Amino acid sequence: MTAFEEFGVLPEIARAIDELEWTLPTDIQAEGIPLVLGGGDVLMAAETGSGKTAAFCLPIIQIVWETLKDIQSGKAAKAAAESTSVAPCGLRVQSREQKEWHGVRCTRGVKAGKWGFEATVTDEGLCRVGWSSLQANLDLGTDRLGFGFGGTGKKSNNKQFDNYGEPFGKSDVITCLLDADDGEVKFYKNGVDLGPAFTVDKTVLKNGLFPAVVLKNAEMAFNFGDKPFKHSLPKLYQPIISASSQNVVQNTNGQGGAGGAPTKITNNAPQAIIIEPSRELAEQTSNQIKKFKKCLENPTISELLVIGGINVKEQISYLQNTGADIIVGTPGRLEDLIQGVVEDLGLVDNSDGDAGLYVPSTSTGEDDFQSCSLNKNDNVTCLFRIVDFFVLDEADGLLKSGYTDLIERLHKQMPKITSDGRRLQMIVCSATLHAFEVKKMAEKLMHFPTWVDLKGEDAVPETVHHVVVNVDPQTDKSWHNLRRHILTDGVHAQDGVRPGNNSPETMSEAVKMLKGEYCIRAIDIHNMDRAIIFCRTKLDCDNLEKYMKQIDRQKYSCVCLHGDRKPHERKANLETFKRCEVKFLICTDVAARGLDITGLPFTERMGLAISLVSTVPEKVWYHGDWCKSRGRNCWNTNLVEQKGCCIWYNEPQFLSDIEEHLNVTIQQVGPEMNIPHDDFDGKVVYGQKRQNTGSNYQNHTAQMAPIVQELSKLETAAQLIYVKRHLAKLARTS
Repeated sequence: MTAFEEFGVLPEIARAIDELEWTLPTDIQAEGIPLVLGGGDVLMAAETGSGKTAAFCLPIIQIVWETLKDIQSGKAAKAAAESTSVAPCGLRVQSREQKEWHGVRCTRGVKAGKWGFEATVTDEGLCRVGWSSLQANLDLGTDRLGFGFGGTGKKSNNKQFDNYGEPFGKSDVITCLLDADDGEVKFYKNGVDLGPAFTVDKTVLKNGLFPAVVLKNAEMAFNFGDKPFKHSLPKLYQPIISASSQNVVQNTNGQGGAGGAPTKITNNAPQAIIIEPSRELAEQTSNQIKKFKKCLENPTISELLVIGGINVKEQISYLQNTGADIIVGTPGRLEDLIQGVVEDLGLVDNSDGDAGLYVPSTSTGEDDFQSCSLNKNDNVTCLFRIVDFFVLDEADGLLKSGYTDLIERLHKQMPKITSDGRRLQMIVCSATLHAFEVKKMAEKLMHFPTWVDLKGEDAVPETVHHVVVNVDPQTDKSWHNLRRHILTDGVHAQDGVRPGNNSPETMSEAVKMLKGEYCIRAIDIHNMDRAIIFCRTKLDCDNLEKYMKQIDRQKYSCVCLHGDRKPHERKANLETFKRCEVKFLICTDVAARGLDITGLPFTERMGLAISLVSTVPEKVWYHGDWCKSRGRNCWNTNLVEQKGCCIWYNEPQFLSDIEEHLNVTIQQVGPEMNIPHDDFDGKVVYGQKRQNTGSNYQNHTAQMAPIVQELSKLETAAQLIYVKRHLAKLARTS
């Protein structure tokens, strides 16, 4: 048994891990994997490169595969105990609410022809089954667009309940029939015709009617024609599953297979949604999932990477037709995907998907059923109807980028009790769990989460020598000669700044120019041949790249990485830097968050971090939710309080806040950057491994071997002493 198997990981997954030559779990994996496997919400924090991705991906892959295995083997999904739940097969629905009605609607409906389906009562309780339009209330039969037949022997439409047929209960089979040509709805009980129930107006049929059910502490199973009916349909009537493209309407593909027990799992709705702050990190996580699932077969797990650079219609088509068990994506593209699904899952006349049930929206009571009109929220719930896991990786980065509303909206539309009876698991990974935004989100969305904080309070790593270089345009006048060479962000384009004018705007513009020059100075003074340069905005990244190439394209070879670059360019630039074909990567902090770049100074190596801090206020871009373009081609240089997109930055105050937070004093140096770059504390050279470091997982076994040998010797000696004393005792007694 491998070390990972001891934490509950499947042997097949452990085998894939072995092929990656992982010997032992990291601390975050040892803590996180059992918690995720055990259920419940988890918050985890650890240093970059500590294995957080595997800590949540491994158990998610395992649970998703086990769920697919259960579906494949025909095992019925455990129903939810607290509210409406639809089994992953899409053909069984249950509600365990004692006092409240909960309803669901089928994924396929019809608008012409003669159609029927069967509904079998599989447990005691109250239920009402029939037909409704997409605009109808989920409380079937309580408006003019729903037509139901209840277990009490009453038919209902528009809140009018009339006697019809006879009551039905557990084990009874109700055949629901719709003659869309003549506008008639009727029902059979156990194969016996109960006669016409409703006459349906043609205006209602125009947009189609869908099989629907509402339950109170009850369970029903449905057959839309994917297997033989218990009672044959009347002559000329056809099962929903065989609806042709001319008369079918559909609002999502279902999961029922045609022709008996399904041999293929149709799973267009994902079981896990993983959101990453950048395309690169999403790709990195998706690639890890491919490696981890390598040895899992029959069934196979499918994943969908939802990022820019791929036609969103292709991603929607893949999700609807092929399906994905795990979606990994960036929030922006995920939002595009959802909107596309909303538009694409409307009334469609040329679809041939299977029929199945789904929960269009959440409800809390008979008077609180939300309508299933074709709107964003309902279809989001339809897309996420069987989600078991909602993962936010690098959550602080996501929240910092303004995606709080999207995250909350997605979470709201996910069923809190999943289709197999488990509570929705939310997993949040963040470098700064103690950030106010992360704590606030956790309190609002998560259910008694377990905190795994291996990072501890924020601190500057011991492997990084951090210094601050003050940028003071009042004493360093060199910016007078830089104006023609360095592009700035355009904040002061209309302010008439010029040398000799000591206005705040002029000083702010001077700082922008000096910071670019100081980057070059730092590279030259410290002979840097490989570094990451972080800029606050994407525009700053572009301007610095142009400046460095303008000075010396070879000496300062660089590439850019940020959200406005084309996906293929971002990928190519990152790979170019990883292969050491260029020396410098210029990026925003969100774009480079969590990336694994081999060869850069990281754990076990001493790095040098230089922060350029302005001594005077700097006016910068700040595009919030009020900015319609979120900064793209926006030149509103008014301050935020004047409905603009700029703020004044006070970097000395920010530095003071950081030092207070970290309880440290960061070394400050002047523009000459006199930093001991050859040696730090007489021990190491920047970028090279430190000596006499503590243990790590790669050489853990080698380090422990001498200790184990010593313990073995001590144990042998102890056993020999015991044997000698025992023999001596026997000799005395004899």
